[in-house]
Amino acid sequence: LKIHIAVDIKKKGILSLHVTSEQVHDGKILSELIDDITIKQNKIVNTVIADGSYDSNKNFQILSFKGIKPAIKIRKNSRCRKVNHYLRNKMVKMQKNNLQNWKVSVNYGKRWIAETVFSCIKRIFGEYVTAIRFENMIKELILRASLYNWFQSIAII
Repeated sequence: LKIHIAVDIKKKGILSLHVTSEQVHDGKILSELIDDITIKQNKIVNTVIADGSYDSNKNFQILSFKGIKPAIKIRKNSRCRKVNHYLRNKMVKMQKNNLQNWKVSVNYGKRWIAETVFSCIKRIFGEYVTAIRFENMIKELILRASLYNWFQSIAII
């Protein structure tokens, strides 16, 4: 299983969760995570902070269309190209010029809050699911995320 989450970095709560097989690339799920938050929950997303697995022209186009500021770390071999989205080319230039300044300017260090959420869930519930069928595994993980959010809201964690 592969779990994709969107985390509110201020409240440290899970806003959206998608469970897929390991063959599904992280970058392909970004639009679904964003739509869950913006359309289903009717919340505003200002910035998306993501690692290099979300670095694609399509994701930059989606974020630009929705008016969301991307803070996506580019892959090491990335280059500016005419076919790239202008925001992606901008990220390439900024990160190749001075990666540390870029990280500070977009608060890239806050991305680790999502990793902390994963760590908390694993510490509380363990790393493995008990369900056997895929549909039930998804339900179990959604339940864990809901419990995590509840624990977070009453400040147990």
